[in-house]
Amino acid sequence: MLENRDYTLIIDKSGSMATPDQKGGKSRWVAVQESTFALAAKCEQFDPDGITVYVFSGKFKRYEEVTSSKVSQIFMENDPSGTTDLAGVLKHATDNYFQRKRAGQTKPNGETILVITDGEPDDRKAVMRVIIETSRQMERDEELAISFIQVGTDPQATRFLKVLDDELQSAGAKFDICDTITMEDMEDMSLSEVLLNAITD
Repeated sequence: MLENRDYTLIIDKSGSMATPDQKGGKSRWVAVQESTFALAAKCEQFDPDGITVYVFSGKFKRYEEVTSSKVSQIFMENDPSGTTDLAGVLKHATDNYFQRKRAGQTKPNGETILVITDGEPDDRKAVMRVIIETSRQMERDEELAISFIQVGTDPQATRFLKVLDDELQSAGAKFDICDTITMEDMEDMSLSEVLLNAITD
């Protein structure tokens, strides 16, 4: 499944991402940089074009063809600050997928979008709407998958991500395209391992 599939990574850079999760430990932002590097390196084995990376807070920025050698530059150009407009960046990523699909530029096995976030989005309903509308444009269940990976332990964020995982079909989604991994689910795995598992799942 890994081959002939595109990977997009959406990284929360809201202010709380500067928080260290263990006493004297590295910040979430640094942990995400390490795992982004691991993911890019893994995907390069299957797709030399690299992956697409978005970083977002109130606004977002898209980077294309990101190989492991480009990851540090992205993290040098961005610092955690601002809010969590997840709906905006998710809509851009999914719209972009369907534009490329119509133009015949997507891979035969579709695309996986991995979202790393630590807090509740600014607008929960808008996020749910984007995912439901995305599912309705899909022809088959496995062509597009969205995995939400929570860093940090914000209980509000955990609850919301669980809703995305479990309740969107009853809210009108055509397919169950969301998968959620919280800190609890991760147990002893590092974020890098979780990301690599999400793409091989």
